[in-house]
Amino acid sequence: MALRPTSRSEDELPAGRPASFAIHRYLQGSSNLFEENRLLKFAIIGLFGITAVLGLTLYSAARNERTIVVPFGAGGDLYVTGGKPSPAYLRTMVRNIVALSGTYSAYSADRQFQELLSIVHPSAYNGVRDSLNLVLDELSSNPTLSIATYIRPDQPVRWTDREIIVPVEKIRVIGGVNRKFRGTLRIRYAIDNGRFWLTQLTEEDFDAEAR
Repeated sequence: MALRPTSRSEDELPAGRPASFAIHRYLQGSSNLFEENRLLKFAIIGLFGITAVLGLTLYSAARNERTIVVPFGAGGDLYVTGGKPSPAYLRTMVRNIVALSGTYSAYSADRQFQELLSIVHPSAYNGVRDSLNLVLDELSSNPTLSIATYIRPDQPVRWTDREIIVPVEKIRVIGGVNRKFRGTLRIRYAIDNGRFWLTQLTEEDFDAEAR
């Protein structure tokens, strides 16, 4: 008896299944594999996206991190929160401004005024510089002139979110002759990006102290 050769695909077909069933099963398996590969690609892309976002967040946090350095000898909390400085911060700035703008001589004035101008807001820079230059002109004409200004301890310093009112006493010395004055130093300021800016500095109601 002669044996009829059979193909491999026919042997693998389940009983009662047509030949097209193998093709359908192959196509179905390929489709499932394609879907799995596509999901895997989406998962990989999503993972890379999350990693990039986390990396940028950490990078930004590192760049924006600030260390608050308290000056030597300063007390209290020096900080600015939400554009609002702490009372200790304002007191420190007042002392610095009074010292730089109110206590000087012909030798030290130019250097001090340059330091004071470094905290003046750009919009007010020219006006404050011009007023300080008038003082420098006076000093050049009177090289023996010196000024010392002190915050008065018997009067309170008052401030709002835009200005500071400082009661001061000024001692003017020229040619060995002293004369005292009392008045008010008005400091206008602004807080921009956590930084203190001086916007105006004026002296008001200065009268010679009665002897």
